[in-house]
Amino acid sequence: MSQEERALAFGALHRKGDPVVLYNIWDAGSAQCVAEAGAKALATGSWSVAAAHGYGDGQKLPLPLLLETVREIVAATDLPLSVDFEGAYSEDPAQAAANVAQVIDAGGIGINFEDQMVGRGGVHPIDKQAARIRAIREMAERQGIALFINARTDLFLQESDAARHAALMEDAIARAEAYADAGASGFFAPGLADRDLIARLCAASPLPVNVMMKPGAPDIATLAAAGVGRVSYGPFPYREMIARLRGEAEKVYRAS
Repeated sequence: MSQEERALAFGALHRKGDPVVLYNIWDAGSAQCVAEAGAKALATGSWSVAAAHGYGDGQKLPLPLLLETVREIVAATDLPLSVDFEGAYSEDPAQAAANVAQVIDAGGIGINFEDQMVGRGGVHPIDKQAARIRAIREMAERQGIALFINARTDLFLQESDAARHAALMEDAIARAEAYADAGASGFFAPGLADRDLIARLCAASPLPVNVMMKPGAPDIATLAAAGVGRVSYGPFPYREMIARLRGEAEKVYRAS
């Protein structure tokens, strides 16, 4: 498929109540492994890609190194690739769009784009984040790519007390609506794990909702029944893999 065909195919996988499942990868090798396991599409996780290169999360991974990783993954498989692009490495709409253009040039057909103020805490005002989404959408349209902009809100990740998540729903729904109007393709709410709140968000959101699997989250069948359109695994595949690697290495060195 051409890049545009991969972009369209990826978008078509997002169906409310019949979610696309993305077991997040971090390099060409993990991409090939997950592709061979039966994935329909691929998605990186920023935490995992950074850790695999020895960096912390939060745009600490140099942009050129991230783009090289994208090129390597695209060359290794034929599946559509969505790139976790954090805050697009810029708070300025024009520069954010220019940076996303480099992801497209590298072969990516989608991005995660978050509303947290990277490195500073808190989230951007809705209008500021919508302006950045709009700039990215306009750039993608000029390039003729149906870029899947998975607009992420960090409201729930930044509130560790799940009992307070219900109070954030009005803001989350307002963001979903504004981001959709600005040209987003999906709405990502990592950290939200309550089944009823997820169902409420799915019912209200004009965009397919992405939920991140984590310990204690509902299973995929429950999420599908709630109306979720995308399920992703974030950093957990990498963390499980590296924990096994560490455990096996410790056995070797204890015995030596």
